[in-house]
Amino acid sequence: MPLPDTLHPNVHAEASAHDNRLVVAISSRALFDMGDSHDLFEREGIDAYRAFQIEREDELLQPGVAFPLVQKLLGLNKLSGDVPPVEVILLSRNSGDTGLRIFNAIQHYGLEISRAAFTSGAPTSDYIAPFKADLFLSANAEDVGRALRAGVAAATILPSIAPPRSTEQLRIAFDGDAVIFGDEGERVSKEQGLEAFHASETARWAEPLSGGPFRGFLSALHRLQAAFPAEDSPIRTALVTARSAPAHKRVILTLRQWGVRIDEALFLGGRDKGPFLDAFGADIFFDDSPANVESARRVVATGHVPHGVSNLP
Repeated sequence: MPLPDTLHPNVHAEASAHDNRLVVAISSRALFDMGDSHDLFEREGIDAYRAFQIEREDELLQPGVAFPLVQKLLGLNKLSGDVPPVEVILLSRNSGDTGLRIFNAIQHYGLEISRAAFTSGAPTSDYIAPFKADLFLSANAEDVGRALRAGVAAATILPSIAPPRSTEQLRIAFDGDAVIFGDEGERVSKEQGLEAFHASETARWAEPLSGGPFRGFLSALHRLQAAFPAEDSPIRTALVTARSAPAHKRVILTLRQWGVRIDEALFLGGRDKGPFLDAFGADIFFDDSPANVESARRVVATGHVPHGVSNLP
């Protein structure tokens, strides 16, 4: 019997490529528009919801807020070699029975989603780690909070007015503090004021910022970007932050030390982010600030990251 290390080189290559795969877990309500059925569940309970879904099993669900993002993510697989670089996992609080309508829609739209967990109302976040997901997107704030506490990049997908983007390029925008980076800077700003924040950032310009909940996802996205020519990449990223000079320097040097590429960096000095996100053409934007996400979701698909001092009671 051959030893494990005598496996064909292609087997090792496939395993290595799978280890580098970008894995995104998403809930059914983020992927599809299930507002009517969810409202029914809230009003009348699980039995009415189950009957509703089974009765409409052959009625097509319409795309939800995160549907265009998932389409573009899975579209990257058509540009790669033998091993797909992106996998999307469905995590749903539906049962397998009521989830059949969801898989019918997945099949109709040609989404290459084959793995799923249906939990019949229980939290879905326990299955994020076994699936090795880099990112979790859900309309359920409780599941998102549990995922963040477990160390996974996660965001609550909000109802958004997201115009269709004409470009096929995947464009993802991030806030900085409490999303890509830790929230130490925001704590100084909230507790001591903006002047103290700028003084602190200027004094500590050479000290790298700590990593926030989305650092790992950003690194995984960067590895995926590196597989494509920089001048013709199907992925473009942007940092859209309320920081301004002189607090910009520490951000740039931190990303440089991490070895992570950000294509565009917008230091807005407190300006409303919505128009800039629209100009960038973001497919999705992640921010910790409740005020910022309320503004952003008017123009782009938006994920709230309930992390850091801005989300304390």
